[in-house]
Amino acid sequence: MTENPRTINLDQFLPHPPHRVWRVLTDPELLARWLMPNDFALEVGRRFTFRGEAIPAVRFGGTVHCEVLAYEVERMLRISWDDPGDDNRLRSTVTWRLEPEGRGTRLFLAHDGFDEHNPVHRLSRRILGGGWVGVLRKLGAVVDQAAGGEHRNMR
Repeated sequence: MTENPRTINLDQFLPHPPHRVWRVLTDPELLARWLMPNDFALEVGRRFTFRGEAIPAVRFGGTVHCEVLAYEVERMLRISWDDPGDDNRLRSTVTWRLEPEGRGTRLFLAHDGFDEHNPVHRLSRRILGGGWVGVLRKLGAVVDQAAGGEHRNMR
C-alpha cells in the first residue's frame, strides 16, 4: 500500500471501552492534558482554538484555529485544523474514529489536507506525523489516569 502524501493515518489500541476514550477526546480539561490548552465544546459549528508552542521551522505561530465539523457520540469526532500563517496556510481536518475491539477501543486518527507540492506542508506533515504518535501515547496515558479516577470514585 502506498502512503498518501495528503494525509497522516494512525491507529492505536486502548484497553478501555469507547465511552472512556470519548470522554478524553471531548472534555476540554482532559483534552488539554494530552493535546493543548483549548476552549473546545462539543457542538457542530463551534469554533475554538488550541494554543501550543510556536514551531518556526514550519511557520506555526502556536495557535490552531478549529471548528467542530461533525461527531457521532462514542464513534467519531471531526474538526477543522487551520494554521493561517503567511507561508503555511494549512487548512486541514482531523478525524478521530473509535471502534470497539475486544474489551477495548481501536482509535483511528486521520489528519488530511496537506499539499504535497508545498514544501512547508510536506515538512509540517513529517513533523506532525511523528508528533501525533506521541500525542496518541499521551492520550492513552490520560485515559488510563481518568479510568483510575473513575474506579477510585466508585469505591
